[in-house]
Amino acid sequence: MAKLKNLEELFHHELKDLYSAEKQLIEALPKMAKKAADPKLREAFESHLEETKVQKERLEQVCEKLGISPGRMKCKAMEGLIAEGEEMIDENASPETKDAGLIACAQRIEHYEISGYGTAAQFAESLGHSDAHKLLSETLKEEKDTDSKLNKLAKASINKKAMKEE
Repeated sequence: MAKLKNLEELFHHELKDLYSAEKQLIEALPKMAKKAADPKLREAFESHLEETKVQKERLEQVCEKLGISPGRMKCKAMEGLIAEGEEMIDENASPETKDAGLIACAQRIEHYEISGYGTAAQFAESLGHSDAHKLLSETLKEEKDTDSKLNKLAKASINKKAMKEE
């Protein structure tokens, strides 16, 4: 791997990492949606899948404007987070408990994305890439909103249902 010489190169590296993360998530979300017992949770995963596709397109726009290829980099953090989600999918648990676990896994993914997009947006701003900053900030807001929606869903019903299971 080549040495990262400056913030611009680190920014490009971060964009490639986020692109890989989104690609992996696009493959994982349908599996999570399929295993969700609660219709609202299933709908939340399906809705976030469509949003994730748009987020991937935004990253492609940013990369195109900067003249870089998102490449074949593999986001190892997302790979691990998805592996944890797959373990939860396969877990021997009541449907309600599994739903609570799926939300926990999804929120860890969201927190990772919030961190990544927050960093990338700050790099874009520091480097004077105002278009990239705008696009990355838009995705950052969506990731925060998704995390909030999952949290509300967990508090309002999913966790309560899982508490009642024996």
